[in-house]
Amino acid sequence: MAVSIILFIIIFCVVVISHELGHFLLAKKNGIRVVEFFIGMGPSLFSFTRGDTKYSIKLFPIGGACVFEGEDGLETEKGELSEGAFPKAPVWARVATIFAGPFFNFVLAFVMAVILVWACGVSLPVIQSVSEGSGAMEAGLLEGDIIRRMNGSSVNLQDQVYFFSVVNRGEPIHLVCERDGERFSATVYPKFSEADGRYYMGITSGQFLDCNVLQTFKYAFHTMEYMVQATVKSLSMLVGGQLTRNDVSGPVGIVKAVDDTYDVAKTYGVSSVVLSMINFVLLLSVNLGIINLLPLPALDGGRLVFLLIEAVRGKPVPPEKEGMVHLGGMMALMVLMVLVFINDISKFFK
Repeated sequence: MAVSIILFIIIFCVVVISHELGHFLLAKKNGIRVVEFFIGMGPSLFSFTRGDTKYSIKLFPIGGACVFEGEDGLETEKGELSEGAFPKAPVWARVATIFAGPFFNFVLAFVMAVILVWACGVSLPVIQSVSEGSGAMEAGLLEGDIIRRMNGSSVNLQDQVYFFSVVNRGEPIHLVCERDGERFSATVYPKFSEADGRYYMGITSGQFLDCNVLQTFKYAFHTMEYMVQATVKSLSMLVGGQLTRNDVSGPVGIVKAVDDTYDVAKTYGVSSVVLSMINFVLLLSVNLGIINLLPLPALDGGRLVFLLIEAVRGKPVPPEKEGMVHLGGMMALMVLMVLVFINDISKFFK
């Protein structure tokens, strides 16, 4: 477990530093003063000051921040804002600075996807077998058919076929497939398995492709695209009540997932461990990017909403009102983090 905790901290730092570095670099580019750049939460373990920015590492590995002068009422020691204060920057400079955090998460995710595809190749959505009496057989699917679309969404990887199948709750799956160069449509009615408690299309799919340079970048993009689709779908299922609290994990749950993955990967050597951890960075980076873009108070998406309102109105929302909204959002977020932490701990005693 000690190794897994260290691996988690490394993954956490890479993902969070990427996010905050996006804010930091765009702030500097736009002349916005960064008061503090820190990783973690709680009391500082280590800090130093360079220029007019304090850099800190804090005790608890949950989050981080890039604090701008004038953000949420933060002022200089003299009690007035300098020319480099966040509110004094042009509105679109502030939009770019806030958006840069999630954007850098997607950049990091793409880099991780490039490494994974280059090292491991990809599995294409080619049907390898069709089960007797299955919904796929009744729909006329055959071995060798290439799945191009599922329920209107483009399909480029076998992982996408698997994900669509796993989250299906018995609804018809509308496919566009390719056979001998010709495209055709088919509708599969998944059948329920009492043994597994889920619906199956009745196919196995996957054809390995060892990618060349151009294919590596192409399928790295599709890999990141799949992660985005899976994250958005999972969030919508959580909001819709199709997922439960047991399907949600915080830092403790992620450590457990890293530990389980490490135990399996280490039997195949160091390279397998490294690639497995890169996959975690990819997944968590996409998750952090998407969650931060949600239009909720205290998140980057919530701040972007206020900045876009300012751009449309031509004047900002009164700072005290925006500050109250973000404060309420931050308090709700902290309560949620505590509940997720308790939920993670409870899983260890089941």
